[in-house]
Amino acid sequence: MIIRDVVERPDLPIDDHTTAQMVEGWDSFNHINIVVAVEARFGIKFQTAEIEELKNVGELVNLVAAKSSPRRPS
Repeated sequence: MIIRDVVERPDLPIDDHTTAQMVEGWDSFNHINIVVAVEARFGIKFQTAEIEELKNVGELVNLVAAKSSPRRPS
């Protein structure tokens, strides 16, 4: 998992409710690294406002899913 790799904690328990404040090593620098790694892995781009609004891992997962889903033609 990307977060475990970035904070170098392979056994870190993570669920939808996990926040950066709960994870040792998830500082502002690693937060950027996590965002960049997620963007690269899923081929998506986040807007700054989207990142700032995230409260936990579950919201990140939902945002990735929304950005990864195929768009329907209008």
